[in-house]
Parts: sequence; C-alpha cells; structure tokens
Amino acid sequence: MILLQSLLFCAGIAALYFGAEWLVKGASRFAYFLNIKPIIIGLTIIAFGTSAPELVTGIISGIRNLNDIAIGNVIGSNIANVGLVLGVTAIILPLKVEMNLLRREIPIIIGISGLLYLMCRNGILSRWEGCLLVVGIVVYTCYISRIAKKESKVIEEEFADFISKKNTLSLDILFMFIGLTTLIGGAHLLVTSAIYLARNFGVSELVVGLSVVAVGTSLPELAISTVAAFRKESDICVGNVLGSNIYNILAVLGITAIIHPLQINTSSLQFDMPVMIVFSLLLIPMIMRKFILTRWEGVFLLVGYIFYMVAIYKKCIF
Repeated sequence: MILLQSLLFCAGIAALYFGAEWLVKGASRFAYFLNIKPIIIGLTIIAFGTSAPELVTGIISGIRNLNDIAIGNVIGSNIANVGLVLGVTAIILPLKVEMNLLRREIPIIIGISGLLYLMCRNGILSRWEGCLLVVGIVVYTCYISRIAKKESKVIEEEFADFISKKNTLSLDILFMFIGLTTLIGGAHLLVTSAIYLARNFGVSELVVGLSVVAVGTSLPELAISTVAAFRKESDICVGNVLGSNIYNILAVLGITAIIHPLQINTSSLQFDMPVMIVFSLLLIPMIMRKFILTRWEGVFLLVGYIFYMVAIYKKCIF
C-alpha cells in the first residue's frame, strides 16, 4: 500500500506539472485570440501558471480542512524557490540580477512576508485577510504591467512569440479544460497520498506540506529556471522565482483563505515563516555586491535549504 501511495504521489506531481502547462498554453492563446496584449498575458496568465499547482493544492487542502498542508505548501514552496531553485540555477550559471529586481521585487517579497506573519499571529488567516491579500496581487499585477510597458519591448516580443503559435480556438479551449481537470486531479492525488504517507511514517502534515508537497508544487519553477540557466537567460531564472513567491503569498494564500479560513500552526509561525523571510533577506547582500548571484552563493543557498529540511524532520522525529 505504501508503494502504491508513493506512486500516486509521484503521479500527482506529474499531473500538476503538465496540467499547469496545458492550462497556461490554452488560456494564453485564448486571451491572445481576444486581442489581449501579449505583455499583459505574460504578466498575468503565464506568471500565475507557475503558481497554479500551489493554488489548486492549497484550495483542495483548505476545503478538506488540511490547514497544515495548505500553509506549509506555500511557505515551503517559497523557501524551496530561493534555496533549491535559485541555488541549483546559480550553480549551473552565475545569475546576473537587474537593479530593478533588487529595488522592487525583493522588498515587496520581504514586505508581504512580514505582513503575512503579522496576519497569522492570532493563529488564523481569516477571509477578510485573504481578501486583502487578493487585492494586493491585483494591485501588484497592475503596477508591474505599467512598468513592463515602459521598460522593454523585448519582453513583449518574447511573449508574443510564445503565444501566437497557431492553434484553433476549439483546441485552445480543450487545452484549458484538460489542463484544469488534470490540475485538480493531480492535486487530489498529491494531497491524499501525502496525508497517507505522513500518517504511516509518523511525520506531521505540516512537515509534509513544507517539504515533499512544496518541492512537488515548485517543479514548474525548477524546470523553467533550470532550462533558462542552460540557455544563459539569467533574468528569467530570477524573475520567475521572485514573481512566483509574490503570487504564492498574495494569490494562493489569499484565495485559499477566502474559500476556507486557515488555522495557523504555532511551529510555522515561530520557525518556518521567519526562515522564509531570512531566505529572502539573504538575497540582498548576495546580489548588492556585483548584481550577480555567484556559484558559491548558489551552493550556500542550497546547503541552507538542505539544513532547513534536516531541521524540520529532526524536530518532527525527536
């Protein structure tokens, strides 16, 4: 039975990955058919697509009253994005970082992470607080769309090239339907098998959410950033991770809390959220020196992530 559940867990991760990809492709080209500008599609649908696994997993966990999985998934995913994804990609290719990311995205991530911590101090993330987070993602998306229009025509061309590949409208709608169905099915498999494995191995649901579920839902970010690193497109590597972390807190937790208010585990408030904030803070001195995330800094982030994984499992076991 454990082997079967392990296989179902892996199948759930695969379904989340491919479901997100199909949904984004279909929705992006459908929006293009409706004459929505490529830059807007890129900064909304495509950017949101990498957080789709976290969102669907969070919603299903919330509906099933699995609060630790829902909150652990987002916190763990944000830590994995910096420690694992940026760590691995910086080892593959030292990452050049634009000044704008240091001045804009990183302070936003630190700010909303701090806001989330304050919201959760009373032990619950309420519907009203979820609404506030969702308003935040709308404001952020509008702000970034305005900035992007002024800053670069290259981005517009890149998104247009991805989106404008010819498909029939019916095929785009089919992609959207199959993608969404696969996402929901994958999230059900992932959550159900994760709970079964956690209970069988005596590991808490929070730890499972922070580790294996979080890494599983972070696969789109890892895949995109790794491919971008091999292609020497460092701006995509960093932008993908930072954008995803912002969406995870504002959109994923916001929507999940609106659907079902989340009870916050004391451990996540006292240890995991501060670790998430520290990982974001570490990027500032690393990047400020030469606006490059070096291989050694990538190693440092990756080792830090491994130590964090060891710490949460050690705390759970002992």
